Amino acid sequence: MAVHFHEQDLPEGVTFADGPIAVDTEAMGLHPHRDRLCVVQLSDGRGDEHLVRFKAGSGYDAPRLKALLADPERLKLYHFARFDIGLIQAYLGIMAAPLYCTRTASRLVRTYTDRHGLKDLVKELTGHEISKQQQTSDWGAEELSEAQRDYAASDVRFLHALKEKLDERLKREGRTELAQACFDFLPARARLDLAGWPEQDIFAHDG
Repeated sequence: MAVHFHEQDLPEGVTFADGPIAVDTEAMGLHPHRDRLCVVQLSDGRGDEHLVRFKAGSGYDAPRLKALLADPERLKLYHFARFDIGLIQAYLGIMAAPLYCTRTASRLVRTYTDRHGLKDLVKELTGHEISKQQQTSDWGAEELSEAQRDYAASDVRFLHALKEKLDERLKREGRTELAQACFDFLPARARLDLAGWPEQDIFAHDG
């Protein structure tokens, strides 16, 4: 297992195994219009993770990364896809779908808890402990520490295993089709966030 660090784009020659690819992002904050995209993390589930870092002032011209994320034949795995795909849309100009969201799946089948964060999900379903200590660190720093790189890599390291476990529970509870409908809607939900409706439920009846 290795963590590979790249600047501005995936280099030529980097390949990923067929099948789903786990994706995560790190940003300066939680507001895409204010807080820039700093890192995109990727894993094909075979043991290596790839981090693509964008420095301040980047033009986000990353053709190889964009081609991978926009591939309509490649399923992308996220934890809280709504934020990640919105951020990717805002800065890379692509919709990184089709997708599967482990947080959404967790909320559909782990109704016995309100703890749907990645750390709790990984602990329950895989038995592994991951640290969230670097979650609020400065991702726009000129140099990213080894701790930051390890943290970023850990965010995609377990998504394939989580999908397998969550799929079993979705099937058991008869919610597979409902989950897929949610995943299919998430790109539209992310576009609503970017367009100015991040909090409002436009489907609600207000009177």
